[in-house]
Amino acid sequence: MARLKLKEHVINREWCKGCGICVHFCPKKVLELDSSEKVVAVRPEDCICCKLCELRCPDLAIEVLTTDDVPAEKKSADDDLITDDVLADETSTDDVLTDQDDSNE
Repeated sequence: MARLKLKEHVINREWCKGCGICVHFCPKKVLELDSSEKVVAVRPEDCICCKLCELRCPDLAIEVLTTDDVPAEKKSADDDLITDDVLADETSTDDVLTDQDDSNE
Protein backbone atom coordinates (compact mmCIF):
# COMPACT_ATOMS: atom_id res chain seq x y z
CA MET A 1 0.00 0.00 0.00
CA ALA A 2 1.32 3.42 -0.93
CA ARG A 3 2.01 5.88 1.84
CA LEU A 4 -0.69 8.52 2.27
CA LYS A 5 0.30 12.06 1.38
CA LEU A 6 -1.08 14.99 3.34
CA LYS A 7 -3.22 17.55 1.57
CA GLU A 8 -4.13 19.57 4.64
CA HIS A 9 -5.29 19.58 8.25
CA VAL A 10 -8.80 20.98 8.52
CA ILE A 11 -9.27 22.38 12.00
CA ASN A 12 -12.59 23.79 13.15
CA ARG A 13 -11.40 26.24 15.78
CA GLU A 14 -14.96 26.90 16.95
CA TRP A 15 -15.39 23.23 17.86
CA CYS A 16 -11.93 22.83 19.41
CA LYS A 17 -12.09 23.14 23.20
CA GLY A 18 -8.32 22.93 23.65
CA CYS A 19 -8.24 19.63 25.51
CA GLY A 20 -4.92 18.67 23.86
CA ILE A 21 -5.84 15.04 23.22
CA CYS A 22 -4.87 15.33 19.54
CA VAL A 23 -1.57 16.97 20.49
CA HIS A 24 -0.68 14.14 22.87
CA PHE A 25 -1.61 11.36 20.42
CA CYS A 26 0.37 12.82 17.47
CA PRO A 27 3.47 10.61 17.10
CA LYS A 28 5.37 13.25 15.11
CA LYS A 29 4.48 16.29 17.26
CA VAL A 30 2.80 18.05 14.32
CA LEU A 31 0.15 19.67 16.48
CA GLU A 32 0.37 22.23 19.28
CA LEU A 33 -2.02 24.41 21.24
CA ASP A 34 -1.67 28.11 20.47
CA SER A 35 -2.04 31.06 22.85
CA SER A 36 -5.84 30.75 22.56
CA GLU A 37 -5.62 27.07 23.60
CA LYS A 38 -6.75 25.95 20.16
CA VAL A 39 -4.95 23.31 18.10
CA VAL A 40 -2.75 24.31 15.16
CA ALA A 41 -0.63 22.23 12.79
CA VAL A 42 2.81 23.76 13.36
CA ARG A 43 4.80 21.11 11.46
CA PRO A 44 2.47 19.73 8.74
CA GLU A 45 5.45 18.55 6.70
CA ASP A 46 6.17 15.97 9.44
CA CYS A 47 2.65 14.50 9.38
CA ILE A 48 2.52 10.79 8.55
CA CYS A 49 -1.29 10.84 8.09
CA CYS A 50 -1.95 8.28 10.80
CA LYS A 51 -5.13 10.23 11.62
CA LEU A 52 -4.84 9.50 15.34
CA CYS A 53 -5.67 13.15 16.02
CA GLU A 54 -8.82 12.88 13.93
CA LEU A 55 -9.87 9.60 15.53
CA ARG A 56 -9.26 10.75 19.13
CA CYS A 57 -10.72 14.26 18.99
CA PRO A 58 -13.86 14.13 21.15
CA ASP A 59 -15.28 17.19 19.38
CA LEU A 60 -14.56 16.15 15.77
CA ALA A 61 -12.67 19.42 15.38
CA ILE A 62 -9.80 18.08 13.24
CA GLU A 63 -9.73 16.26 9.93
CA VAL A 64 -6.65 15.03 8.08
CA LEU A 65 -7.18 15.22 4.33
CA THR A 66 -4.93 13.07 2.16
CA THR A 67 -4.40 12.70 -1.57
CA ASP A 68 -6.33 9.40 -1.45
CA ASP A 69 -9.46 10.96 0.04
CA VAL A 70 -12.46 11.08 -2.28
CA PRO A 71 -13.81 14.62 -2.75
CA ALA A 72 -17.14 15.30 -1.03
CA GLU A 73 -18.96 15.86 -4.33
CA LYS A 74 -17.70 12.46 -5.59
CA LYS A 75 -18.85 10.78 -2.37
CA SER A 76 -22.35 12.22 -2.65
CA ALA A 77 -22.57 11.21 -6.31
CA ASP A 78 -21.53 7.67 -5.38
CA ASP A 79 -24.04 7.63 -2.52
CA ASP A 80 -26.80 8.63 -4.94
CA LEU A 81 -25.88 5.76 -7.24
CA ILE A 82 -25.96 3.28 -4.38
CA THR A 83 -29.31 4.63 -3.24
CA ASP A 84 -30.71 4.37 -6.77
CA ASP A 85 -29.51 0.75 -7.05
CA VAL A 86 -31.06 -0.15 -3.72
CA LEU A 87 -34.34 1.53 -4.62
CA ALA A 88 -34.46 -0.25 -7.98
CA ASP A 89 -34.22 -3.61 -6.19
CA GLU A 90 -36.95 -2.88 -3.65
CA THR A 91 -40.63 -3.52 -4.25
CA SER A 92 -42.84 -0.52 -4.77
CA THR A 93 -44.81 1.04 -1.93
CA ASP A 94 -48.07 -0.06 -3.60
CA ASP A 95 -46.92 -3.69 -3.47
CA VAL A 96 -46.09 -3.38 0.19
CA LEU A 97 -49.47 -1.84 1.02
CA THR A 98 -51.27 -4.55 -0.95
CA ASP A 99 -49.35 -7.24 0.93
CA GLN A 100 -50.23 -5.62 4.24
CA ASP A 101 -53.87 -5.27 3.26
CA ASP A 102 -54.01 -8.97 2.31
CA SER A 103 -52.55 -9.98 5.69
CA ASN A 104 -55.32 -8.11 7.53
CA GLU A 105 -58.10 -10.16 5.93
